[in-house]
Amino acid sequence: MAENKRTCLYDKHVALGALMSPFGGFDMPIQYAGIVEEHNAVRNSVGVFDVSHMGEVEITGPDAEKFVNHIFTNDIKDAEKGKIFYGMMLYPNGGTVDDLLVYKMGDNDLLLVINAANIDKDVAWINEQAEGYDVKVDHQSDYYGQLAVQGPEAEATVEKVLGIGCAELTFYTFKTTEYDGETIIVSRTGYTGEDGFEIYASHKAIVKMWDLLISAGVQPCGLGCRDTLRFEVGLPLYGAELSADITPIMAGLGFFVKLDKDEFIGKDAVAKQKAEGAPMKLVGLELEGKAIPRHGYDVLNAEGDTVGSVTTGYHAISVDKSIAMAFVKPQYAALDTPLSVRIRKKTFPAVVVKKKFYKKSYKK
Repeated sequence: MAENKRTCLYDKHVALGALMSPFGGFDMPIQYAGIVEEHNAVRNSVGVFDVSHMGEVEITGPDAEKFVNHIFTNDIKDAEKGKIFYGMMLYPNGGTVDDLLVYKMGDNDLLLVINAANIDKDVAWINEQAEGYDVKVDHQSDYYGQLAVQGPEAEATVEKVLGIGCAELTFYTFKTTEYDGETIIVSRTGYTGEDGFEIYASHKAIVKMWDLLISAGVQPCGLGCRDTLRFEVGLPLYGAELSADITPIMAGLGFFVKLDKDEFIGKDAVAKQKAEGAPMKLVGLELEGKAIPRHGYDVLNAEGDTVGSVTTGYHAISVDKSIAMAFVKPQYAALDTPLSVRIRKKTFPAVVVKKKFYKKSYKK
């Protein structure tokens, strides 16, 4: 078994007393002060996450735009420099290779940001598909570290503590800027449902920024609250709400699949599924009482038959309810449908609700 990788901030996490655990092939901090405290810091003020485990792949060359549009569900054609797109890479059968961000760095220059657990698989997939296109695929995950500064005070924190101007950025845009003699990327993006920024830079610069933020009293946040925060606002996690067996249509992410594009890998399969209806649909569930539904737990109908399974579940911090996301058969996906969840040997009543359990607070 290969040893887990470490990010450039590993020693900082250990020194802060973080609970470390394997995630996506890396030893990552799960929590510092505690998940609830860190979650509330992001909802109410500001927190900083080490997300250096994420992968980065730059695509350049005369066919770069054409190629990325071929492997990506969203439409980047003629996009302005500085724009960011969210979408998926699909297999021909419509299953999801990964969900990712595409940064328009310049003409035929695109940066793909991919999930840590999928880096090797994604890079192999991208290289495989690149055959016949005049592109250069440059895997840059070992160069970039990444910080996510998230919460209503994120803008003031990035400007004052790091000295990086960011107020002019709107949601899903970025800029490159000089910092300590190098070019860094600052984007108004995140995975928390709050306003925030993601900063890509060399390991040296990331360590310096981390130290400045921690010294200024910004709450360090682990992957534990990253999951509770994203879950409350209905954002998907690869391996839970998306996978090789789950299409974006099943996951309710059809908005990011542009079927009016000429072509992209998986287009025919998802177009067919959209027209004919998906075999399962992702829904929100609200449970009675304090019982906590977990990934893989069965969802039952009134007759006690299994009609789906939970993908993510928590006793949510910001709304104080037991809630879950689950895939269910389409006939059970309507709002207010009564269902139940089997938790160990008991069943707990649940009702179908919207997947966004908490209101997002992005700066447009």
